[in-house]
Amino acid sequence: MEKTMDIPKQEQRLTRKGKETRARIVAAAARLMFERGVAGTSVEEVQQEAKVSASQLYHYFKDKRELVLAVARYQTEQVLSAQEPLLSHLDSMEALQAWAEAIIQLQLGRQCHGGCPIGSLASELSETEPGARGELAEGFLRWELAIRGGLRAMYDRGEMRADADPDRLALALLTALQGGLLLTKVRRDTAPLEAGLNAMLAHIRSFLV
Repeated sequence: MEKTMDIPKQEQRLTRKGKETRARIVAAAARLMFERGVAGTSVEEVQQEAKVSASQLYHYFKDKRELVLAVARYQTEQVLSAQEPLLSHLDSMEALQAWAEAIIQLQLGRQCHGGCPIGSLASELSETEPGARGELAEGFLRWELAIRGGLRAMYDRGEMRADADPDRLALALLTALQGGLLLTKVRRDTAPLEAGLNAMLAHIRSFLV
């Protein structure tokens, strides 16, 4: 979950009802932007989806850019929370395999639509919205650090060869995951995701003692 210091001061000052209304707006925006993209989602459509007035929406967000930043934070929390508790305990090959299978099953459940919510935002916004790019980079880093923590635990227990690099392996695994999610979205088939994850897990397994 978000730490208090990461929550904008304006949000911290909101009443309970205010926080609920703001959260409803962000969740509505996230749903629409995931389905249609940021460019394909208007503020008016978010207003209708969230069932709020224009004055309410602009009370919480001065413009669409500010709303997009909130969606980036929201999607990071949604993606990482959905992978708990698996993501916090990736310290064995069995745990890594279970995590990979859970992600594959999630894509099957979505019929391979949408890809990665963070990745989709990053693809659309990285070159045009520096603020959003920073938020999304932070989200990817949190994801990478969770994977890295599990691999480092294996390394520190002496379960991996001395020449293994948990940090690079974690980055490579996340990269394979993102590439696999993109191709799965395009092809409407989990085969690319399965191939990428299985190849990386086999590579990690090759470092076991």
